[in-house]
Amino acid sequence: MARRPPAVARVLERVTATARAHEMFLPGQTILVAVSGGPDSVCLMYSLHHLRRLFKLRLEVFHLDHGLRSGSDADAEYVRAMARRLRVPFHLRTAESAPSKGESVEAWARTVRIRQAADVCREIGGERIAEGHTLDDQAETVLIALLRGGGLEALAGIEPVLGREVQPLIDLTRAEVEAFCRALHLRPRRDPTNLDTRLLRNAVRLEVIPAIERAVGRDVRATLARTASLLRRDERELRLQASAAIEALVEETPSGLDIAANGLLGQPNAIASRVVRTAIYRMGVVPTEEAITSILDLAAGRPGRRRDLPDGLKVVRNKEYLSLSRSSPESRERGGRDGRPGRPVRIQ
Repeated sequence: MARRPPAVARVLERVTATARAHEMFLPGQTILVAVSGGPDSVCLMYSLHHLRRLFKLRLEVFHLDHGLRSGSDADAEYVRAMARRLRVPFHLRTAESAPSKGESVEAWARTVRIRQAADVCREIGGERIAEGHTLDDQAETVLIALLRGGGLEALAGIEPVLGREVQPLIDLTRAEVEAFCRALHLRPRRDPTNLDTRLLRNAVRLEVIPAIERAVGRDVRATLARTASLLRRDERELRLQASAAIEALVEETPSGLDIAANGLLGQPNAIASRVVRTAIYRMGVVPTEEAITSILDLAAGRPGRRRDLPDGLKVVRNKEYLSLSRSSPESRERGGRDGRPGRPVRIQ
C-alpha cells in the first residue's frame, strides 16, 4: 500500500480496517458488488479488487438499470466495461416497475436494487452484497431520520453489516472517495438527479449540512456518524431483549397472531412497542406509531374491546391475549359494501 498514491493507500487501509472490525468477509467467499457507476460504487469496486487477494475473495459485479432517466443505459455500459477491464463477471438487471404516485423514488430504487441483487446473489452462490455507502451517507441518514421524527432504530443509521449486505466504505468520507478516483484516473458517471434539491437527501447533502457546518464552524459529518454508531449499540441491545420477548409472548394462530396481554404489559415500554411493531410487520402491515399506541392501549384495557386499524388489521382484547387478524383485500371490499367486516385470513 505504501507504494500506491496516498489517496489510494488511505482508502485501502480504511476499507481493510472496517472489513476486519465488522467481520464482513471470510476467505473463499463470493462477493456481489453493487455498482451504479457513480464515484462511491466505482471506488468500492476498485478497492475490493485491490484487496481481493488479501481477503481471498471472488468478486462479481451487479448493476441495476432503474430506467428512471435517459442515459441510464450508458451507465450500464460503463459498468459493464469496467467489469470487463477488471476481468470480473458482470450481471445486469432492469427494473420491471416504476415508483407509484407519491412514493419516495429513493426508497423505491433501494427496494428494487436490493431485491434484484439478492436474486443474483442466490443465483451465483454469493455470500455477501457489498454496497458503497460512505460516512457522508451515514450523516445524511441520521439527519433525515431526525427530520422525519424517526425513533432509535432510524437514528442508528446504516448498519455496516445487515444480513448479507455489507458497507466497506462506511468509515470513508465522500471527499476521500473522490480523491481515490482521481488518483487512479477513474472517471465515474455523474447522475444529474443528485443535484435536484427537491429530493430530501439531496437537500440535506447540498444545503442543510453545509449550512450547519457554516453555523458551527466545523465538520459535523464525523460527529453525526459517531452518534449513529453509539445509538446502534443501544439499539442492538434493545433488539435482543425484544427478540426474547417476542419468542415468549407472540404465537401464531389460524387467523393471525396472539400476543399475551399481561406479559406485554410487564415489559418496559421500549420493549413492548418493539414487540407490537414486529407483530404488525408479521401481519403484512407497515406499522405506524398510532397503530402501536392503539394496541398497547388495548392491552391495558378491559377484555372485549377491539380496534380496526389501517390496511384491514383488526385487534381484539380477549381475556388473556391480544388477537391480531387481517382481512383479505376481497373480504375488505365486500365488508365495505354491506357494512360487515371481512373474514380474517391467516398471514404467512
